[in-house]
Amino acid sequence: MKFDSALGLEARRGPLATLFKILAYTSMVLIFTGPLFGLLVSAFNETLDPTSFSFWPDSFTLDNFVQAGNRNVYLYLFNSFVVVGFGLLLQVLVSVFAAYSLARKKFKGMSVVMLIMLATMMLPEEIIAIPLSLVLADMPLLNVNLIGTYAGMILPVGAWGFSILVMTEFMKEVPVELEEAARIDGAGELRTFFTIILPLCRPALGVIGVFGFTMIWDQYLLPLIVAPESDMWTLPIALRSLRGDEEVGLGVLLAATLLALLPSILAFLAFQKQFMRGLTSGAVKG
Repeated sequence: MKFDSALGLEARRGPLATLFKILAYTSMVLIFTGPLFGLLVSAFNETLDPTSFSFWPDSFTLDNFVQAGNRNVYLYLFNSFVVVGFGLLLQVLVSVFAAYSLARKKFKGMSVVMLIMLATMMLPEEIIAIPLSLVLADMPLLNVNLIGTYAGMILPVGAWGFSILVMTEFMKEVPVELEEAARIDGAGELRTFFTIILPLCRPALGVIGVFGFTMIWDQYLLPLIVAPESDMWTLPIALRSLRGDEEVGLGVLLAATLLALLPSILAFLAFQKQFMRGLTSGAVKG
């Protein structure tokens, strides 16, 4: 696949230009993949020297991952998957239905709703930490305490202004004629949404899927508020605890870090096609 880089390298020809491209691309690959490759090698290395770097483990071992299991890292990994799985599903559902209402419906106060969503994106987590903990400790109307439960870590991430705005702008580009034609054929509101609108928004779903997964997976403050006991911790909190434990070796910490990093990479690779299409799509073309 040909592409025009920001440096304009595709427009240059000749041996010197080719050599420069090879050096430039190789440098970029080493810069961006070097730390990841170093982490991968070190996680399987038995003898670790923080001041050295090798392209292959000096003494290959899986003991770091075994020791990580003894430190309950796999329990924390399971907790992270539970939170990100249900949280992302809820977030996508809320985003698509909220975006459909904002993009295809007209109602009073729409601008106020958009302003409120923008405001939630501008507030740092530290500002809402105390009000959030009070709300989760005593849910309004329900009088339910969600502290110490998975629901307490899932419900607050179920609505994210960024995902709603991305879906809203994308749905606005879907031709109204398609929706009108479906209704003429007898399709109802839900059928039109699921068979016409939503399939055309798959690139946007890829974008909010990747960003939503990363946002939920990297949550630190929310699990710290909700999980009073260590058996409810997610990986970001566990990594901070392992780092401060003098009995934990560097290899165990790097193994846990690799386990925390891989899901985000795999999520990006899984949604890469839709993610790139969503970022580059300015409109839906028929």
